[in-house]
Amino acid sequence: MTRVAAIDCGTNSIRLLIADLDGGGLHDVVRRSQVVRLGQGVDRTGVLAPEALARTLATTREYAELCRLSGVERVRFVATSATRDAANRAEFVAGVRAAIGVEPQVVPGEEEAELSFRGAVGVLADRFPAPFTVVDLGGGSTELVNGTGRPRAAWSMDVGSVRLTERHLRSDPPTPDEIAAAVADVEAALDEAAAHVPLGQTSTLVGLAGSVTSVTAHCLGLDHYDHQRIDGSVLGVDVVLAACDDLLRRTRAQRAELGFMHPGRVDVIGAGALVWSRVITRVQSAVAAAGGDLTQVVTSEHDILDGIAWSLAS
Repeated sequence: MTRVAAIDCGTNSIRLLIADLDGGGLHDVVRRSQVVRLGQGVDRTGVLAPEALARTLATTREYAELCRLSGVERVRFVATSATRDAANRAEFVAGVRAAIGVEPQVVPGEEEAELSFRGAVGVLADRFPAPFTVVDLGGGSTELVNGTGRPRAAWSMDVGSVRLTERHLRSDPPTPDEIAAAVADVEAALDEAAAHVPLGQTSTLVGLAGSVTSVTAHCLGLDHYDHQRIDGSVLGVDVVLAACDDLLRRTRAQRAELGFMHPGRVDVIGAGALVWSRVITRVQSAVAAAGGDLTQVVTSEHDILDGIAWSLAS
């Protein structure tokens, strides 16, 4: 048994998984998530803002102390979209190294997708038919990966909940013109993704990360965030698309009234819901064109964090 820590530092949140690894499984000890909005303004400025960097490093120091108290033997810190895009990422790398004592790995989008696939499919493979298309919908990017037991094709799109909100959805609620511009952005990204990932070869569509789990909580009518009810949820496509549209068109005050909604996601969930709805619609159309029928989607709480933790087994 080896106790490991996986840290996923994305555009909107930084998350920690402390788990015990043995020959047969991954056993959770601690899961934490904190919205730090590291990617604040990166799409516009190309740099990590000082206040965003300070928030992220403060949380990293908290996670370092949790790792120490939990007796963690191995740590892997993975940074994704916002850090990939930042001209001052060397400052971030140095800050993380000082805070937790390991070198953060700024991974390319394709590796991010593969880690997400491993984390999700490792749990779902015995319950749902392959091939899988796994969608990791983050703040700065969205990864699509298709495969069976292992990934066979992956692509990272530069569209995510924070990036699209800052780029297009500035009004409260978003205007029809803003929504149309955001849809055009996502559709263009999906056109490129479809050239690399065989979306029509999907028996099970799996959604990961905070935007997807929040949409799922809305579909389920939850009055608080319930990991157990959300994880592994199977929902009809029409139900999910309706929930996405509802969240997109609400005001921020109306979103904040939802008991399951994290305060740090209130302003960006509309964009996240928009991306998820366009991905579902595109995959469903591709499956139909290939002679199949996609009527439901699966939500998983097991994602890139689990994939990072599994990578520490070797």
